Amino acid sequence: MKIILTQEVSGLGAPGDVVEVKDGYGRNYLLPQGFAITWSKGAEKQVSVIRRAREAREIRDLGHANEIKAQLEGLTKVTLSARAGDGGRLFGSVTPAEVVEAVRAAGGPALDRRRLELSGHIKSLGAHAVRVKLHPEVTARFDLTVVKAK
Repeated sequence: MKIILTQEVSGLGAPGDVVEVKDGYGRNYLLPQGFAITWSKGAEKQVSVIRRAREAREIRDLGHANEIKAQLEGLTKVTLSARAGDGGRLFGSVTPAEVVEAVRAAGGPALDRRRLELSGHIKSLGAHAVRVKLHPEVTARFDLTVVKAK
């Protein structure tokens, strides 16, 4: 089955890539999850739009990735306030989108939430390590402090 990826799928490709996958994998996982669309001549024209959107938010090269890594690791305090109970357990968990907003509020660069690698689900107050895969060769790390919302 020939498909066009709309999101990054590890081990398969990036948005805008035209790939050949087994029928069941495409029909039962990639298409229903919205990770891909079926290939057709009309859909082939959408590839350029998908690639342009990807290039707009993609890190340009290794040097650019190292600059963003330096900015992230230079952040002294990334704090996120969340609703929590008396025992320090959160009502729900911290989402990658909330982490991206906290980085932006702390004066850091704009990040793509899909590049974040959280150490499990963040469901408690305190310090948590967050990794960001900026480039295949560059991974940044910073500490996120979750505090109780007032």
